[in-house]
Amino acid sequence: MTYLNRRSLLWGAAALGAGAAMGRAYAQAPSGPFKLDPLPYAANKNEPHIDAQTMEIHHGRHHAAYVNNLNGIAQQHGQIGQTPLHEILAKLSDVPEAVRTAVRNNGGGHANHTMFWQIMGGSGSEPKGEVKAAIDRDLGGFAKFQEDFNAAGGRVFGSGWVFVTVDGGGKLALVTKPNQDTPLMDGQRALLGNDVWEHAYYLKYQNRRPDYLKAWWNVVNWDKIDERYAAAKAGKLTI
Repeated sequence: MTYLNRRSLLWGAAALGAGAAMGRAYAQAPSGPFKLDPLPYAANKNEPHIDAQTMEIHHGRHHAAYVNNLNGIAQQHGQIGQTPLHEILAKLSDVPEAVRTAVRNNGGGHANHTMFWQIMGGSGSEPKGEVKAAIDRDLGGFAKFQEDFNAAGGRVFGSGWVFVTVDGGGKLALVTKPNQDTPLMDGQRALLGNDVWEHAYYLKYQNRRPDYLKAWWNVVNWDKIDERYAAAKAGKLTI
């Protein structure tokens, strides 16, 4: 057996174990103020670029675990459940120290993934209108933007995200974050972002993150990104 095959087998066993644990947690999870919305499209909508099994595990286990953990925290700290998520993440220093890291990780994971599902399920192509103009103005044009975005995502060490942030004036910037950190923690808004945790791509791409980053553009929904851009300029974009 080759090293890669052994590594794939071990990783697969670990993923199944983790998935089983998260599945149990989901089944026993407390109800609460934080909700896991269903995927806005069928799990196979992003095939062949992102397979249905990855979507099902990613949404129904990984994202679900973040939501369930937040609800568990809210049972003990009621104020967390009464505050909008983007406000919590913008003021993490106000969160009780005993649960601050858990809120950072699980709250960030919930916000990031909520955005992530929204901006996929499309047919790729290219942006148009105001978003295209903003990319041309702030990020050097679509081709350069894609190249820089993919390179930034490839440089993330371990697990994390690559984002495009947008301010109230519509200005864009490219940033990366480790783990489940989010631009919301810096008082910013994410226009779009790609998840570069291994669970987002390993079943199909194994360790070939650059291939995943390149393929991901084929499922981007620019209509939804247009809506997020307009909401950001109107001061209405939350997560």
